[in-house]
Amino acid sequence: MKVPAVALRHRVTIAPFLGDGPYGPAWGPPVEDVHALVSEVVKMTRDSTGAQVVSTAQVLCLPDVVCPAGSRVTLPDGRRTVAISVAQHTAPGLPVPASTEVMCE
Repeated sequence: MKVPAVALRHRVTIAPFLGDGPYGPAWGPPVEDVHALVSEVVKMTRDSTGAQVVSTAQVLCLPDVVCPAGSRVTLPDGRRTVAISVAQHTAPGLPVPASTEVMCE
C-alpha cells in the first residue's frame, strides 16, 4: 500500500545525485512535478556519515522516488536544498502506507 497521491499536495523537483566524478559531484537530469508533502521544520538528524546535522525541510514522497543523499531538491517555494538522508518506510502486511522520507538541509 502506498501513500495516497491525493495526500501529497506539494510538487518538488529532484535532481538525483549520481556520485563524484573527475570534475566533482554529478547529478542526473532533474525530475519535475514529483508529488510530495513538504514540512519546513527545523529538526536534528544524522547524515550518511553519522554526523548530527540540522534539517530545515522534510519531504515525504511515494516509495518509488529516486532521491539518494546528496540529491538537489527544489521545494514548492523555489528554495533549492540538498538531501541529507533518505529513509524508506514500509510495513509489509500492515495497513500502513509505504513512503520515502527525504531530510533536506
